[in-house]
Amino acid sequence: MKAILDYIPLIVFFYLYKTTGETNPNHPLLDLFGLTGATTNNHIIVATLGLSLATLMVYGFLFINQRFRLEKQQIFVLLMTIIFGGLTLALRDDFYIRLKAVLINLGFAVGLASSPLFLKNKESAIQKFFSPVFELSASGWQKLHWSWVGFFGLMASLHAFFAFVLMNGKYWGEFTAFGDMIVMIIFMMGMFYALRKNIRLDEAKK
Repeated sequence: MKAILDYIPLIVFFYLYKTTGETNPNHPLLDLFGLTGATTNNHIIVATLGLSLATLMVYGFLFINQRFRLEKQQIFVLLMTIIFGGLTLALRDDFYIRLKAVLINLGFAVGLASSPLFLKNKESAIQKFFSPVFELSASGWQKLHWSWVGFFGLMASLHAFFAFVLMNGKYWGEFTAFGDMIVMIIFMMGMFYALRKNIRLDEAKK
């Protein structure tokens, strides 16, 4: 359920991104909050406001549903959205919201890479998370650990490429809303296929 809820803000973002005029600084959502639009990137400004509001609502629900607590990665994503979304809205500069996903994925890559330094028995966060699913040797867990670190590093690079390199960010919104999810699904499918012989039998029966 949490994975589905995480995509609600992206759906809101993409809808507003595609349905708002780029050069018309007026929009009912901006007027509702007394914000000023922009004449060159207003679709991103409006979409950023929608993303920020939807994120606050989703994580507010999760906070209540999870007995008034948020997981560390949820707090990280929420803070990054508030900070970079707030900068985008205050300065009417979409550079900051484009940078958000790059830094979030870099943050996950660094966090995973360093997780054995902080977790019990020097296990990685990936081993802790997937140990109920897979049965691997020590070297196998190392490979899976660095595969996930590499994955988030790749995602950061892809977000940077679509946001700042490819055609001046023309397809950035599309990749943010859908490309991110597609790459994640492909990676997960590849992981389960490669480790299909290492799935715990008790989990397979479930």
